[in-house]
Amino acid sequence: MGNGNRRLKLEDIARTLGVSTATVSLALRDSPAVAEKTRLRVKEYADKAGYIYDRSAASLRTSQSNMIGVAVHDIMNPYFAEVFHGLEEALVEKGKTILICNHKDDLQRQQRFIDTMLQHRVDGLIICPSIGTKPNNIKRIVSQGIPVTLVCRDLAGSGAPCVRGDDYNGSYQITKHLIEQGHKRIAMVGGRRGSSSGKDRNSGWRQALLDAGLNPDEQIDIPEAMTQKEGQGAAFELVHSKQPPTAVMCFNDLVALGVMSAARRLGIQPGPGLAVTGYDDMEGVGNRSPALTTVSNGATEIGELAAQLMLRQLKGKPVSLDVPLVQPVLRIRESAPPPGKTLKAFSPA
Repeated sequence: MGNGNRRLKLEDIARTLGVSTATVSLALRDSPAVAEKTRLRVKEYADKAGYIYDRSAASLRTSQSNMIGVAVHDIMNPYFAEVFHGLEEALVEKGKTILICNHKDDLQRQQRFIDTMLQHRVDGLIICPSIGTKPNNIKRIVSQGIPVTLVCRDLAGSGAPCVRGDDYNGSYQITKHLIEQGHKRIAMVGGRRGSSSGKDRNSGWRQALLDAGLNPDEQIDIPEAMTQKEGQGAAFELVHSKQPPTAVMCFNDLVALGVMSAARRLGIQPGPGLAVTGYDDMEGVGNRSPALTTVSNGATEIGELAAQLMLRQLKGKPVSLDVPLVQPVLRIRESAPPPGKTLKAFSPA
C-alpha cells in the first residue's frame, strides 16, 4: 500500500478513495450519516491496508471512548463471573467495550487500574470497591463528571449508586432456617468484615440467633475466609473445637464447598454429620452431593441493573443513590438437614 513503516492515517485512506477525512472517520464508526456503499468501501480498504483505528484520537474528538472500566475483587469467583456476564451483555449491546481488573482487595492495585482508565478517558467505571477504599476516593471521580456505579459492596458517602443484594436479610433467613431445623450450635465462616457484604451477612447471622434466644458470642465465628481453600482450613478448626457446631453458615458457596470437602476428609458426612449452607447459589451447587442449601443473590440481575445505571448516567440522566436492594431467595436443598446427636463419622469412598 506504499506507506513503508509509517502508520497509516485517516488522511491516507481519504486521499486514496477520493473522499473526505470526516467521511472515513464516520464510516469506520458505522455512522448512518455515511451511505452504506461508501461505508463498506472504506471499511474494506482499511481492513486490507491494515489500518488500526486510533480510538484515543477519536475519543478526543467525540469526548467518548465507548470503554467502561470494571473492577472486582475476585473474577475467579463464579458469582462475579455471573455478575460480569449480566453487565457485559447489556453494555456490549450498546456498543461499549469492557476493560476488567481483578484487584484482589489490593487498594493500590485498584487505584492503579482506576488511574489508567481515567488516563485513557473511559466513559465510566463499575467498581466492587476494595477493602479500605475511602468514600472520598470515589467521590473525587464522581465530582469530575465521570459516571461511577458500585456493585455488591456499598460505600456510604461515595456519591455513587450501588447495586447489591440484601445481604442482611439473606443471611438472617438462612440462619433462621437452620434454627428451625433444630440447630443451636451454628458457626459462621467467612466474609471480610471491612466490606458491607461481610458486615451485613455477619449481622444477619447474629440477629437471627439473638431472635431465637441464642447468644452469637458463644458460637464459633471465623472471619475473612473467601475461597474453597480457606473454607477447608476453617473446617479443621470447627471439627477440632471443644464444642463442634452442628451447622455452619458460610459467607459464600466457595467457602461452603471447601468446608464440605474438608469435612469428608475428616470422616464427617456433610449434611447428616454437619449441616452446611452457602450463599450466592453459584451454577452447579445444586448438583453437588449433597446439593447445597444456599441463597440466590441475583448475580445476573445485579449486573444488568448496574449496566442500566451506567448507561443512564452516560446519557446525562439523573440516577438515585437510593437503589433498591436485590432481594435474596432461599434455595433449600440437601446439605442442611436437622442435627444428629453427634457428628457422625463415615468411611470415605
